[in-house]
Amino acid sequence: MTSEAKIALITGGSRGLGRNAALALAQAGTDVVITYKSQEMEAAHVVAEITALGRKATAIQLDTADTSSFSIFAETLGGKLNTIWSRNQIDFLVNNAGIGAHASIETTSEDTFDQLMSVHLKGVFFLTQTLLPVIADGGRIVNVSTGLTRFSLPGYAAYAMMKGGVEVFTRYLAKELGPRGIAVNTIAPGAIETDFGGGVVRDNAAVNTMIAGQTALGRVGLPDDIGPVIASLLASGAGWVNAQRLEASGGMFL
Repeated sequence: MTSEAKIALITGGSRGLGRNAALALAQAGTDVVITYKSQEMEAAHVVAEITALGRKATAIQLDTADTSSFSIFAETLGGKLNTIWSRNQIDFLVNNAGIGAHASIETTSEDTFDQLMSVHLKGVFFLTQTLLPVIADGGRIVNVSTGLTRFSLPGYAAYAMMKGGVEVFTRYLAKELGPRGIAVNTIAPGAIETDFGGGVVRDNAAVNTMIAGQTALGRVGLPDDIGPVIASLLASGAGWVNAQRLEASGGMFL
């Protein structure tokens, strides 16, 4: 008799690190729910890829900046869980959805600041709050941060501030959810070749070379460097890792 498969919910799972994490989890035997904001076709492709790996999956539209939509999202999620899995809870939550912005402190607009805060800080806080009843006791939460909370690169002050808040939130979640046996950790990727932030790390040769030169392993990160790390934090043997910030950067700016 096989044990019941675990279910992970990954926000922003239609592309980049979210997609890679979804596939890594599926390869490890976990079923997956992904969210997408506008890339419905890409999300459907990810669901198909997961299904091809022999796991169950579904995609749900969600704007993580719109807190007023979270209760409806939770109802939709509940319906999907009941229909597809005959369950009413998930085991893992990965708060991954995000946007990029590059501007000096001097030129950062209030609109940009508010948008970053809505997606990366307020949205993470209140979506997690909304989903707490849906996360099974003994489950896990992984919050995606950034290496930019440890090292400083001009142009990312507002973005890094929000991620710094998420790292503090992780520790408080771990403390408050400890009685339920829920472990909460942060993963902080370094610079990764994706379309995040307009694909600057991937497409700008000068930026790519600069980062590679400041990384101990001598190259810029790839999505395949991050998804398996997220999966490892959700693996059965990692349950005693709690309230930690794990940087996956190849050793940037040591």
